[in-house]
Amino acid sequence: LLGVATGKSDRGLRLLLQHHGLYERFVTLQTADRHPSKPHPSMLELAIAEAGASPQTTAMIGDTSFDMEMARAAGVTAIGVVWGYHTPEELIAAGADQVAAHASALPAVLESL
Repeated sequence: LLGVATGKSDRGLRLLLQHHGLYERFVTLQTADRHPSKPHPSMLELAIAEAGASPQTTAMIGDTSFDMEMARAAGVTAIGVVWGYHTPEELIAAGADQVAAHASALPAVLESL
């Protein structure tokens, strides 16, 4: 199952996902319009509930230290990606369990969980 927990607006996220033909692939979409800012875990906790998942079976993939802190606060596995805003060192310091250097590495990282 895929879900999104983002600082974007509802409208912005919907338009982005529709533009790329991805909107229907996600079971839950959580945005800053309805939640406190990251690293507060609210949006991730609701995403988990809407997906019918549990923190133990959830992984958060993100590119900022705020994403890693949110994952930690929600009790989920935190996976950092280095093609975004923060360095691998910052992601690890914020609680990343693993860090992926390339998108092609994500399947192996997820399989290792």
